[in-house]
Amino acid sequence: MAKLEVAPTKSKYLELKRDLATATQGFELLDQKRTILTIELMGHLDRVRKMESELDPLLEKAFATLREAIIESGSDALQRQSLIAAAGHDVEVRSRPLMGIALPSLAVQYSETKPSLGALDSTSRVDDVAKLFAEVLRMVGQLAELQNLVVRLARELRKTQRRTNALEKLFIPSYEETIKYINDTLEERERESVVMMKMVKARLAAGSDR
Repeated sequence: MAKLEVAPTKSKYLELKRDLATATQGFELLDQKRTILTIELMGHLDRVRKMESELDPLLEKAFATLREAIIESGSDALQRQSLIAAAGHDVEVRSRPLMGIALPSLAVQYSETKPSLGALDSTSRVDDVAKLFAEVLRMVGQLAELQNLVVRLARELRKTQRRTNALEKLFIPSYEETIKYINDTLEERERESVVMMKMVKARLAAGSDR
């Protein structure tokens, strides 16, 4: 790793030592952040896979029940029943902080559909369709939240990884090599100074003996 182009002075040596200590501390913090983000990301990925595996059969069941309801009641009658039993839905978006990033939280709220038995052209299948698709809506909201979390965590993890690599493989090695170079240079100068002082003392002592 190439050293920095700086003057090999004592003041620069002390300055670089302080910078290196700060960089090392920053690396340790980023490394901890990287570990936490990795754990969070893997945990949410597992939850996404589990929820996707649960959502697929639920969707199949909901659409299968819808087809059965259409066969039993007819599409026109089913459409009339859907207007009668229409329920309100709302999505509330919140956020929670984690390691300096805002993670989204979705809350899907919907009013319960009332049984439509007894209404014109109604069958119990219609109520089953409403309940199943309400459950689908709830699960889709949860899955959307988890997928968004995964995207944001992965993006932050990549950013943290780049910063960690820059400190570990570029910044810190360059500073360590530069500090070593300055230290070696200062020690060499000190040895030369000691030798010069000894030579001067020797000459002075020789002159006084004459």
